[in-house]
Amino acid sequence: MKKNTDSNAGVKEIARRAKVSTATVDRVIHNRTGVSEKTKDRINKIIQELNYQPNVLAQRLALASRGTLRLAVLLPAISEETEYWKAPLEGVNKAESEIKQYRVQIERYFFDQNIKASFEEQAQRIMKAEPDGILVSPTFEEESKVLLAYCSERNIPCVLINSDISGYDRLSYIGPELFHSGYLSAQLVHYCVTKGQKVIIANIAREIDNNFAILRKEEGFRAYFKENLSEKLVLPFNSTDTDYKTVAAKLSKLLKTEEKLGAIYVTNSRVSLVAKWLEAVDRKDVLLIGYDFLDENVNYLEKGFIDFLICEKPQEQGYRGIMTLFQTLVYSAPAEENYLMPIDIITRANYKFYRN
Repeated sequence: MKKNTDSNAGVKEIARRAKVSTATVDRVIHNRTGVSEKTKDRINKIIQELNYQPNVLAQRLALASRGTLRLAVLLPAISEETEYWKAPLEGVNKAESEIKQYRVQIERYFFDQNIKASFEEQAQRIMKAEPDGILVSPTFEEESKVLLAYCSERNIPCVLINSDISGYDRLSYIGPELFHSGYLSAQLVHYCVTKGQKVIIANIAREIDNNFAILRKEEGFRAYFKENLSEKLVLPFNSTDTDYKTVAAKLSKLLKTEEKLGAIYVTNSRVSLVAKWLEAVDRKDVLLIGYDFLDENVNYLEKGFIDFLICEKPQEQGYRGIMTLFQTLVYSAPAEENYLMPIDIITRANYKFYRN
């Protein structure tokens, strides 16, 4: 049978026969979520009957006639407190340098990860700008769902990095499996502490209840203890004040009531605050695990006050996120629905060889 090389006409014909919208057909063609298995099977059957193939050349010519391909990036702003986000931004910049010759323009938007309204404001700016694709770190779940709904309605591909939101239509998630990241951390603790020692889960962030990544890691950590030890050994420590003086005072108060403290698990990159406190009270006997290959964290790793850093390739997340959008929009390349980063365990013995 003759191939259908008219991309637009082909999609419209498939949609007519399947009795669905062209946006739904496009989701199936590009392997995006948001379509039921029954509908997907019906559409794929019609695609096979028509021997339809997307006309990549026509898509590229349409892109060229339209002008610049505009991608929006929404990440936390970089500061002394949020140095982690320098790495994903470097990945975005690296990708941009490789594809800018194809008239790709990346518009960067930054929010304060401690202020939910800041994320919402920047998301609104992006929606008004109507980009061709969006890369976002969905730090605040409910506000991110609004952005994902916008993308779904307008058939704009959206890639999530660092943390995922299940049940919503997005092109791809690139990042760690957060539950297993917490689960693995608990397993490390189990190997190192003695029987009956208590463990602190430390959530140090101005927004905790709305921070999906922190809560999911804690869930994984607690699941391991429930399955293998006892949840009674796990002590909660939440601080929405992120300055050292406050964190140190709260930890010192907790230490007075808990003599059998064996380990502290910090659910984000602020592990250096706890390491600084352990150094001040001279407690190298307490195992400390936290996140991210930041200069201050590495400094305390070298000193021996941090035992393990969990790292998840943040630079690669930013790079792959942009390249996934580019390859999907320009070449109609299928995107992996979930591209999970390795969960790397960094110690004093191997940190000199690690790259984000």
